[in-house]
Amino acid sequence: MVKESILERYLDALLHGDRKRCRTVIEETLQSGIPANSVYIDVIWPIMVEIEKLFRCDKIPSTQEHLATRINRTIVDQLQNKLPRRPNRDKKIVICCAPDELQELGAQIMADLFESDGWEVRFLGGGLTNDDILAFINEYAPDILLIYGTAPKQAPDARRLIDGIRTVNAWPNMRIMLSGGLFNRAKGLCEEIGGDLFADTAIEAVRVASQDRQIEAEPATEPRRRKRRQRITTGLPV
Repeated sequence: MVKESILERYLDALLHGDRKRCRTVIEETLQSGIPANSVYIDVIWPIMVEIEKLFRCDKIPSTQEHLATRINRTIVDQLQNKLPRRPNRDKKIVICCAPDELQELGAQIMADLFESDGWEVRFLGGGLTNDDILAFINEYAPDILLIYGTAPKQAPDARRLIDGIRTVNAWPNMRIMLSGGLFNRAKGLCEEIGGDLFADTAIEAVRVASQDRQIEAEPATEPRRRKRRQRITTGLPV
């Protein structure tokens, strides 16, 4: 169990942009016997959510948000190899996200935890066009496409991506999961824009995916290949 004092110290260090103090807090937490996956779930994730909340409410400037997020990403990079490794599930997931740094951090945490849980993961990050994402999943044929984080102005692009996937229908067994950003704040948005699964946290995403009956019951199928010259235009980047 992570003590409240750890969260307070870590948040204070982040908001001051103090990389050394942040590393010290995390190292002390690990040395106390708390495993790396718990640090992800009980320290990095809730503090990331708090930073996002403070920024959206104009309680911290963009400089503090950037400093905190970049330090958090550095910590996550260092912790990734300390995560436990469960047996291969023979399941594949592709994770993409909104292009800003904060959303990429959340998506990266999800990618790391899915990999720890035995999934084969491809983390695309942000900034790709919908055509790019469609082309990639056409070749990779994942069991899940996870779209993490979006702002209100980006929601129509996410919907166009989902509509494009449904229209092509080349991945009938692939499930679409939504999480983070506006998806967490607008209840019902996942269903409204055509998502199959929703999770409001990284650990919840892993649990929901692992318990989804359709994923467990149906093996991934090879997609029906599109002709190379054929492109499906679905709009701007997600």
